Amino acid sequence: MNINITKYADGLVPAIVQDEQTKTVLMLGFMNQAAVDATMKEGKVTFFSRSKNRLWTKGEESGNFLAYVEMQVDCDKDTLLIQANPMGPVCHTGKDTCWGEDNSESHTSFLIELEQIITQRKTAAPESSYVASLFAKGINKIAQKLGEEAVEMVIESKDQNNKLFLEESADLLFHYLILLEAKGFKMEDVVKVLELRHKP
Repeated sequence: MNINITKYADGLVPAIVQDEQTKTVLMLGFMNQAAVDATMKEGKVTFFSRSKNRLWTKGEESGNFLAYVEMQVDCDKDTLLIQANPMGPVCHTGKDTCWGEDNSESHTSFLIELEQIITQRKTAAPESSYVASLFAKGINKIAQKLGEEAVEMVIESKDQNNKLFLEESADLLFHYLILLEAKGFKMEDVVKVLELRHKP
């Protein structure tokens, strides 16, 4: 994919770097067309350093590179949004981000990853994957299994064993994601319904 950025007097545009997994904003730098091209070619986020007056690959000294994933241009073609995977702390102070925030994976990110795993495994050999074995038995079996897990969670909710309650809750959520996949939906679709209900 070719990215062409608007040329201003100094040929530079701001580039916001976001963690591809957690969606945390990591840093802000500046790029010219040469930096854009180098980033896409080498797979490491490269900026134009105004202090060094040259191209500068993030991590070229520390080894904490930003592995390039994707780049987008905003509607005015004067700002870049870069998705990347950090190979260590991003800030020169040793912090995860240049704002001193921790860059930990969110629950939402893990659920998205789990959905992707379910999608991948549903077409595997049934004998090699529990998920595939459920899909092989059809929608009725998947729905039945979800019902069984719901009952087990309700039973555990009446006791005082929090560990078992959380385990059954996790089983219920996992099988719910499987049912959503079987019906052709994602958790995002359910969230959209909840958001619409929440609007005044």
